[in-house]
Amino acid sequence: MKFDSWSAFWAMGGYGFYVWLSFGFTLVAMVGIVISTMATKKTLLRAVKQKQARTQRRKAAQKLENTL
Repeated sequence: MKFDSWSAFWAMGGYGFYVWLSFGFTLVAMVGIVISTMATKKTLLRAVKQKQARTQRRKAAQKLENTL
């Protein structure tokens, strides 16, 4: 569809409000998904590091206990 001017493009034949509102909601939802995914990844990586450190501490304690 060809528009005669930028204002006609933004108005979209009288449906511009609904079109741009839907684009806005979609953009907000996608940004929210990206932020949520990044936060979840950070939390999971922290949990894995803590579990690995705990495992190392338990192995060290077990080794020390076996030497006594």
